[in-house]
Amino acid sequence: MNDELKNRPTTALSRTWQVGALCRAIADSLDARFNPVTVQGEISGFSRASSGHCYFSLKDATGQIRCAMFKRAANLTEFMTRDGDLVEVRGRIDVYTPRGDLQLIVESMSQAGQGALFEQFLRLKAKLEAEGLFDAARKRELPIAPRGIGLVTSLGAAALHDVITALQRRVPHIPVIVSPASVQGVGAPQELCQALANLYQYNEQIRQLEANLMHKAARAPIDVILLVRGGGSLEDLWAFNDETLARTIAQSPVPVISGVGHETDFTIADFVADLRAPTPTAAAELVSQSRDAWLAAVDMMQERLQDAANRHLDTHNQHLDRTTQRLGRPAQGIGRQQQVVESQFQRMRFAMKSQMNQFQQNLNTQQTEFPVAFQKLLNESRHHLSQHAQSLSLLDPQLVLQRGYAWVVDATGVTVTDAKKTKTGQGLQVTLAKGQIDVTVASQAGDALF
Repeated sequence: MNDELKNRPTTALSRTWQVGALCRAIADSLDARFNPVTVQGEISGFSRASSGHCYFSLKDATGQIRCAMFKRAANLTEFMTRDGDLVEVRGRIDVYTPRGDLQLIVESMSQAGQGALFEQFLRLKAKLEAEGLFDAARKRELPIAPRGIGLVTSLGAAALHDVITALQRRVPHIPVIVSPASVQGVGAPQELCQALANLYQYNEQIRQLEANLMHKAARAPIDVILLVRGGGSLEDLWAFNDETLARTIAQSPVPVISGVGHETDFTIADFVADLRAPTPTAAAELVSQSRDAWLAAVDMMQERLQDAANRHLDTHNQHLDRTTQRLGRPAQGIGRQQQVVESQFQRMRFAMKSQMNQFQQNLNTQQTEFPVAFQKLLNESRHHLSQHAQSLSLLDPQLVLQRGYAWVVDATGVTVTDAKKTKTGQGLQVTLAKGQIDVTVASQAGDALF
């Protein structure tokens, strides 16, 4: 080592470099050694500044390099650049002097095919979509006023602070149950699944407790779950593209809102969740109708109730006025009622007098007509009596006896009409037209005389 130092030029050993000069010297060396350079890799962390310049990283399985593509070159790119794209870029190696960062200044870019991660993302997306996990029919509406909010994220993530701050500001009365999990790294998918399962189990315990106690439990159940994470590259968000996590989200007993990354970031969790929010803060706002909004709604309802009450009172006041107009003063009402009573009394007297007159006329008529009718009825009765007496006289047995017939009875008074029913020596009584005689049967004749 000492021999090598002795062999180096004296100027190189004694020179003290300024940082900027050293960076420029390194940049010149790289430019002379490599530029121009063509590199193929997968885009990661792509962003476009307001100036139009684009910044991203190119990576493969063994390394990555930061890249800058200025507005002129970006405008010449013929395709929409996004994370996961496999591209081939041509440019020059440079050193960003203010930070001493190695970077690739991209002068042109062509699409070399989609990156491996993105292809894996598309395959899983197609598989789950075919199974119906993304169907709109299985999406549930969010509760208007949740009793409790479940939150799955990392305890060290900025998303946790953003969500809690938004919820405390808007709905400080709603309890938030945090189920922590890593949101990045190899074990993140498993932790996220376990965090969701913990919330599912929590809800089941509350349900069973309420069923056993037959009343509301002391702890509030969870009506919605927020699955959130801040922005990042495709690799940073890859935990949310896990198949097991997607199926765990689909099994949720309550609606799940996915607020992963920024507005332009999409993950499998976004498609499976009941609703996707562009940011974690937006996810919190979706389930937390602000207190001011509720107070405004209460004020509006109060105004509507007041208006309804006023209209109701106005209607009844109008009805009362009309009733008062019809009634007028009590004395006037009593006077009118007295007139009605007097009129009814006069009509009743007239009706009774008319009925009495009619009754008297009928009585006079009957007094006049009764003797005549009675005499007529008496004469008719006498005539009928005479006719009946004549008819009865014709039926008098005495007339038959006067014609020579006799009426024969036995000792018991029973009429004898058959000689065969008498006995020799039997005593009989014979009634003639004039008088009676007792006879004794000497013999019986079997046949009638005629």
